[in-house]
Amino acid sequence: MYPKLIIDLKKYYHNLNKMIEMTRLNELSLAVVSKVFLAEQPFIDVINKTTVEYLADSHLSNLKKMKTNKKKMFLRIAQLSEVEEVVEVANISLQSELTTIKALNKAAKNNNKVHEIILMFDLGDLREGIYYEDSYLKLVEEILTFNNIKLLGIGTNLTCYGGVIPSLEILKRLEVIKSTIETKFKLKLTLISGGNSSSIFLLEKGKLPKFINNLRIGEALVLGRETAYGNKIKGFYDDVFLLKASIVEIKKKPSLPDGETGMDAFGKKVIIKDQGKQRRAILAIGKQSVDKDDLITLDKSEIIGASSDHLIIDIKDQDYQIGDVLTFKLRYGGVLSLMTSPYVRKSYEK
Repeated sequence: MYPKLIIDLKKYYHNLNKMIEMTRLNELSLAVVSKVFLAEQPFIDVINKTTVEYLADSHLSNLKKMKTNKKKMFLRIAQLSEVEEVVEVANISLQSELTTIKALNKAAKNNNKVHEIILMFDLGDLREGIYYEDSYLKLVEEILTFNNIKLLGIGTNLTCYGGVIPSLEILKRLEVIKSTIETKFKLKLTLISGGNSSSIFLLEKGKLPKFINNLRIGEALVLGRETAYGNKIKGFYDDVFLLKASIVEIKKKPSLPDGETGMDAFGKKVIIKDQGKQRRAILAIGKQSVDKDDLITLDKSEIIGASSDHLIIDIKDQDYQIGDVLTFKLRYGGVLSLMTSPYVRKSYEK
């Protein structure tokens, strides 16, 4: 039955071990991010076989369900309504608001725990974290008074919203913050989490600053590419995930709609280029499961468009028949949505 997501765990294990080699050579610990595959246990079992130190996810439900002895890191800034669960489920969380950290301290006290936090700093990407130009020493001073919170370290996130590249100049801002905190409070921050898959291009070149000792990696392990420039990582597989979908209709039709046009089913005005008549195939998968722009064809076919339930492609002069199955590589958003979709079968290859 199709559509089907083919998941190659051997290739994932290969990529994971290559990443472990890269991080160990640079004296880095590794937090493997599991949200893109919903922390499904077949992946967790692969990670459990390695020396990875941390499993990281932005969903508490994922952290809760995974069976592992690895330390669990909660990546999303906690909601006040979930601090009790954060303390129960995660060993470490990424935080930036004093109000939330106070609530976590209270929750940890109620549960006779010490909860570790990484204080996040925004180096210019404008997502989460204390803006690097703002004052932060009073906040750190107060955190250090909490008996049930341990300031494990500091971290940053880049390329996730503003697309800011983790250059040496940008990362220097984090080093200044590290030195300022350590000097002011006469302490040693254990974990300096210097980013995600977008930092790998520096790692490959041997230019990742030495003060960084941790990376949080997800996308690179499933797509085999760094995310600063989108380049393939040498020796990594880029097809851990493949989508297979079947053809339900083949017709030769004009490329332009015939009649007055308005909005599509999603409330958008569609702009279509006239390319004459096309041999078009309809596949049994649509926008409810995946965005067409997250699919990469492996033949001469060209993706034309999609509705909620159908994908429309120009199959050119290729000899496809009804019932044939087409295979697609995926971009990050595609893996994320397809793993989440209940309408797509998941098939693990071990």
